[in-house]
Amino acid sequence: MSTPRFLTLPPGVTAQQIETPVGSFAALEALPGSGVTERWPAVLVPGFTGSKEDFLAVLQTLAQAGRKVVAVDLRGQFETPGPDDPKAYSCEALGADVAAIASAVGQGEPVHLLGHSFGGLVARETVLAGQAKLASFTLMSSGPAGIIGPRERAGRVMLAELPEYGIDYMWANRLEPEALRAGVPDDIVAFLRKRLLANHPTGLVSMAEEVLNARDRVPELVGCGLDLMVLYGEHDDGWPPLLQAEMAHRLEAECVVVPGSVHSPAVEAPETTAAALTRFWNAAESRMLQHG
Repeated sequence: MSTPRFLTLPPGVTAQQIETPVGSFAALEALPGSGVTERWPAVLVPGFTGSKEDFLAVLQTLAQAGRKVVAVDLRGQFETPGPDDPKAYSCEALGADVAAIASAVGQGEPVHLLGHSFGGLVARETVLAGQAKLASFTLMSSGPAGIIGPRERAGRVMLAELPEYGIDYMWANRLEPEALRAGVPDDIVAFLRKRLLANHPTGLVSMAEEVLNARDRVPELVGCGLDLMVLYGEHDDGWPPLLQAEMAHRLEAECVVVPGSVHSPAVEAPETTAAALTRFWNAAESRMLQHG
């Protein structure tokens, strides 16, 4: 569970609704202090049990480079409502939502797309479907297929307990004790509870199944024609760092290891993460413009 360090919106960051042909999505939008956007926009997609707030610490810095940056709640996550249909939460269906969001944000311009953890698996579907005009794709703390290791074990426990006991049980017996052990401040614990309980129960179960059972689609991504970056914390406890490095090699993607970070570089090392993204995005734009 990605845990923001603060919840106050930085200057230039506002809560928005992104209106698309497939529905309305809750978002945080960051604009440059000058209000002038000289560069192509970016869309940031959160992970399983996450939300747009996972990117709070990088939004202002990313926007200062001269672009609009939008972090969203996926369908069924936190402040974006979702249906009862489990199929609405497949990576493919959520990827189609992200394509609609990118088109709404881009308004005809190419968009830099980033997916964190499960969000990387979702955004990968957006790229492979080719329905959005994209400038680059970043996989942040994500992997080639279903998650493995300790987070896989936690996911399987959750998948077994959720249908039987419900979200409240999971919060009280697993996630709240973890947050308290980690010394998370009271206001952030209250936010984590509110966020988790706002998730659509069907969405949580379906997304858990997707993040555990996703198949390896790296070979299909190789020829997508976009600038690619794989960025992860050196101590990632999701997909192992070596597996992510191998994925970057397979993709011929830029590989950035964030020192001191675990599974949420945007929270744990925001300045390093924002600097790497801005450099990568600017370079991708230059290349696309050169090649017309």
